[in-house]
Parts: sequence; structure tokens; C-alpha cells
Amino acid sequence: MRQFQIAYHGAESFLGELQNFKRMYDVPGNCKMLFQIFSEYLEEPVVSAIGRAIGQVFPGIAYIGCSTGGNLVDCRFSSGISIVATLFECGSTKLEVYQYDAKALPLDEIAQAIVQETRKHAWVKAVELYVTMPDCPYTCFCDGLKDIRPDVQIFGGIACNGDITYNGSCVCSSVGGFSKNSVLAVFYGGEDFHVDSVRVSGWKPFGKKFGVTKSDGVLLQELDGALAYDVYRKYLNIKNDKNFFYNTLEFPLLYEYNGVSLLSVPTASNEDGSLVMSSEMENGGTVRICYGDPKTILELILRDGERICEFAPDILHVFSCVARRTFWTSNDPAYELEVFRDIASSVGFFSGGEFMRTDSRLQSHNVALVIAAMREGERQKAETKMPEVKMRELSRIPLVSRLATFISATSLELEQMNRELEQANRNLKAAVITDGLTGLYNRAEIQRRIEGSLARVGSKKFSLVMLDIDNFKQVNDTYGHQKGDRVIITLANLLHEVQQHSLERYSAGRWGGEEFMLLLVDADCAAASAIAEKIRCCFAETTFLSMRSQTISVGVTQASEDDTIDMLCTRVDTALYQAKRSGKNKVVVA
Repeated sequence: MRQFQIAYHGAESFLGELQNFKRMYDVPGNCKMLFQIFSEYLEEPVVSAIGRAIGQVFPGIAYIGCSTGGNLVDCRFSSGISIVATLFECGSTKLEVYQYDAKALPLDEIAQAIVQETRKHAWVKAVELYVTMPDCPYTCFCDGLKDIRPDVQIFGGIACNGDITYNGSCVCSSVGGFSKNSVLAVFYGGEDFHVDSVRVSGWKPFGKKFGVTKSDGVLLQELDGALAYDVYRKYLNIKNDKNFFYNTLEFPLLYEYNGVSLLSVPTASNEDGSLVMSSEMENGGTVRICYGDPKTILELILRDGERICEFAPDILHVFSCVARRTFWTSNDPAYELEVFRDIASSVGFFSGGEFMRTDSRLQSHNVALVIAAMREGERQKAETKMPEVKMRELSRIPLVSRLATFISATSLELEQMNRELEQANRNLKAAVITDGLTGLYNRAEIQRRIEGSLARVGSKKFSLVMLDIDNFKQVNDTYGHQKGDRVIITLANLLHEVQQHSLERYSAGRWGGEEFMLLLVDADCAAASAIAEKIRCCFAETTFLSMRSQTISVGVTQASEDDTIDMLCTRVDTALYQAKRSGKNKVVVA
């Protein structure tokens, strides 16, 4: 597999350039080739003229292309119209080009058509996508491709143009011509065809995490209950004007929801403060502002560069987000691609979004770099090494990156402190309302809950159950206070356990010493008595190490509309002491 750039100096001279190329490289008439056409501004008459010239010199040979945010040839920025020819040299290599009209077919149906093609052709090993800027997100399209065989790699990019603030774009091919609303799919495969692909990000979150509290598809309306735009206004001082998209390119949002994590760029900010995102966001997800970190990018580039080197590709196809072009502008639009220049010939473009399949799931990314490595035949030992000088050049870290790292680290520390403070507040609140020994509600809290139920007793009945450990003074005198505390804790644990296995729900509190109070909402005397009897029996059957068994006496009463808190508590207390005076270890209802 070999790749050649063919000079383009206008439609009139291009035919001659093609003929010179054919003679110079002695390209056979029955060759298998693919032409790729990229330009920041691509017009239909120019595409048609290029297509006619290719068809005249190389009949039956396919071409594909799209408008771009900048062309990449051999990992260098290339202006004007870039045309690259790939010559496949293995007879077993196969490729097919399909173009689908996104106006005539919904995206989910286009996805299913691509799935069907892969099912019909067992030789397919990779699907390369070129798509126009969407009127709606490509979420359903990506989801629809999940049924493609897991061993098939999928990668590609969204076409854009030289004006990155303009939403128009186009794709073109020998099978579908020029289109401003299409999905272009190239199928590669064959016995001797091999492919690998990598995705590089390097954008790191900094600042606080925001919850998605209101969204509708790609329309992000609120974060933490405030207008979504306010995040960019407050933290980055980005104005809501015509330059909003350009100014936010380097600051995408890291969106996380149900295990999905991806970068999404706001493509527009509306007057009402909502953001139009490049991917759908669900309520309940979280986002954080991200910033490109050169050091992280370097580390990832070197890691994946070694992987590409090891693969020993013949050619590379590169899809790099336009945000990365603006990020490296002070150096070179293709600055980060230097390490790949000596690995293999390459062609690609700066894209409006990038596709790559990982774990059998295709995702539409932003601010990513996707590189597809292709090879015919078995891998030869890679001789290419990434020059150390380039590593040193890339390792210079701008001050703004250091500041971003500082802000990120500080934010994480503050978030951790807030989490600890929230937990401390929860612990403090729990300490105020719970009994230290048993973990049940304390007397003040259970009494407050009884008063609350009493205020609603006209519409919702409730009952009280009061329990007291029999002969508890003898326990302390005989076995000591530590053993006595163990008896109290055992009864508290039993109250919790019985509640877990009962239909009736109750609030349990320690009323004082060895006395406990249960509040059973929406329960009459009969239901309360049943629960009380169950607790009494279970406690009587409980064994204590080095101690005799223990029992409880129980009083039960149901609240009425005429009751005051004193009347109700006195009545249940009287029932309890009737149980005590009549022999203990029993339940009495008053």
C-alpha cells in the first residue's frame, strides 16, 4: 500500500498532473486505488471537474472527499485543495464506497444500511466515515452501528470548513457526487489487509463538577439549577455573542453519565442562556470544563505513537478536531502530529467531530485526535523511532497550562473538603437526633415525631408502643453496667431487625434508661399489638453470653383526635406498668 500526493493547480491542469503521475509511477491499468480530496472550501463544479479527470485517466477508480477545517498531508498542514492517491498492492485487498443521502433517509436507517453491508461482506475489517455537519446529533446513528461485528473497526470525522463558526460542510464521492447532507462510508478489508486505530485526547477537567439539571437532547439548559451559559460567563468570561463558538472550542465540557464519558463542545449559546451541544446530554449527568494540557497530550502522543510504530503501517488516516488546530496555533496547526511524520505516509483533515469505536461502541467525540493505521501483508519489524528532539520540543509547558493544573488541583482539594464537610454535617445532624449507645432516635427526636403525628391524627391514625426491660436493676447489680449496656444494645438491634422484616414501619427511639418508644404511623392497636408481641417473643428467646435470658414488658395505645402529647404518653406508660404489675413479660393495650 502506497500513498502519493498529486499536485492541484486548477481544474485545467489537473488532468495533466494525473497523466504524469500514472507515467512516473508506472501505475497499471487494472490497479486498485482510492483518491481522497480535501479542501477548506470545496465547491461542486471543482469536485465535478476533479472527478471527471480521475475517471478519464483511471476509469472505475473511486474518489472520496469533504470540506475541512484544514488539510493534513504527511501530518503537515496543507492549504488549498489536497488530493492524495492510495495504491493498494495486494490482490486480496477490497474496498467499497457508499454514500447515503441524509435528507432522504433518517440517520438510524442509514446506520442499519451500513450494518447490512458489513453482514453481507465478511471481508470487511474497517468502516471509515465522512459525514456532513448534522442538523441533529449523531447519537442515534452511532447507536445504530452497535450491531456491526465487534472485530470491525470504525473511525472517521465530521466535515466542516475554513470558517469554523459556519455550520455548512460537504462530502463528495464517485458514487454519490457532491452533497451538503450525506453520510459517506468506505469499507476496507481482505485477507491481507490489517488496521489499527487510536484516539488521543489530552484535555483535562478543571474547576468544579456541575450537575445537568435541565436538558432536552442537545439543548443544555441548566447546570446546578442555573443557566448553562453562566458556567462560561462566570469562570471564563466568555461573552454570549457571535464569537462564542470560537472562544469555547478549547474549553469543551467533559460529560459523564451511566459510565459514558466524552468531550462535548457547545456549538452555540442562545439568548435564553441555553447551550446547543455537539452531543445529547441527559438530566442527572455531570459536566466539568476542560482545558488542553500539553504535557498530557505529549504523554498520550508518545504512548500511541509507539503503538502505531509497532503496528508498522503503510499509511495513516488522520482526523484531528479543529479545536486542536486552534490550540497549537502559536506553534504550528499540526504541531502535535510531528511524532507521526516519520512513521508512514498520511492524509487527513481537521474535523468538526471525530468518530471512533471502542468496546464495540461507536462514539462521536470532540477535541479528539483519531488516527487509523493501515497495512497490507504481515507486519515487518518497525525501524522508525520517534526522534527525541521532538519529544523535547513538545515538552515545553505553557504558563496557562500550569495555571490550569493548579486550578484543577485546587478545585479537587476544595471538592474533597466540601465532601468531608458535608459528611461532618450529616454526622453532626445524626448526633443531635440519635442516642449514642443504641443508634436509635433519642427522646427529643422521637417525641418531636410523636407531636408531628398527633397534629395529623385526624387524617392519619397512629399508635405508640412502649417497652421496658424487666428487672434491669438486677442485671446491672449482678453482671455489671457493661453487661447491662449489652442487653440494651441487643434490644435496640432487635427493634431494627424486626422493622426490616415487617410490613408495618415504625420509628424507634430510646425513651430513657432501659425504656424504648415505637411510633407506628397508619397502624391501629391491633397492628401495633402484633408487632409488640413479636418483639416480646423474640427478645425472650434471645440468649446472652454468661447471663440468663431477659424479658420485656410492653404497653400499647392508639392515638385519638382529643389526645395531647402528655395524655398519650401517660396512657401508654400506664399500659406498660399494668404489664409490669401483672407479671411482666407481656403486652397490655390501653
